[in-house]
Amino acid sequence: MDFLAIDFETATGQRSSICEIGICVVRNDEVVETRSWLVQPPFNRYSYGNVRVHGIRPEHTLNAPDFPQVWEEIERLYLDEFNNIVAHNMPFDRSCLRKAAEYYNVHLPEIKWHCSLQLARKLYGFCSYSLGHLCASLGIPEGTHHRAGDDAEMCARLFLREISDLLSV
Repeated sequence: MDFLAIDFETATGQRSSICEIGICVVRNDEVVETRSWLVQPPFNRYSYGNVRVHGIRPEHTLNAPDFPQVWEEIERLYLDEFNNIVAHNMPFDRSCLRKAAEYYNVHLPEIKWHCSLQLARKLYGFCSYSLGHLCASLGIPEGTHHRAGDDAEMCARLFLREISDLLSV
C-alpha cells in the first residue's frame, strides 16, 4: 500500500493559519520518508493557546515560506505519485488544507482522503482515540506530539497497523 500521511499545525483558531506541515511517505507498506516544513501563517500571527499546544512561535516562522510556496513543493515532489492521503482526524486536516488554499487562491488536486481516527474507532475499544494514546496502546513509536512531521509519521504507522489488523480479522 502506498500513501502519504499528512498533518497540519495552525497558528490560530483559523484553519487557514497553517504554521507547520508534516508528511510521511509510505511505499509498499514501509515508511520511507518523513518531512516537515515551518510555514509563515498570515501576518505571522499566533494565538497563545495554539503556541501552548505545539510550541511554534512567530520568531520560528518569521523567515519561513508561506503556504503556497510549501504546498507547491509538496505537490511537485509527492502528489503526482500519491493521491491517497491519510490524516488522524481527517476532517480537521482536510479543512486546514481547503481553507489555506482558499485564502491564498491555490488550486488543489483531486485527493482521496482516509482517516486513521475513524478507522481506529471501528477497530478498537480504547478509552481514548487520540493519536498519542493509540500509538502508546499499540506499541507504535511516538515522536513529539503536535509537531507535524512526527504526528504524520505516527499517523502513517497507525494506519499501517489498522490495515493489518483489519485484514487479519
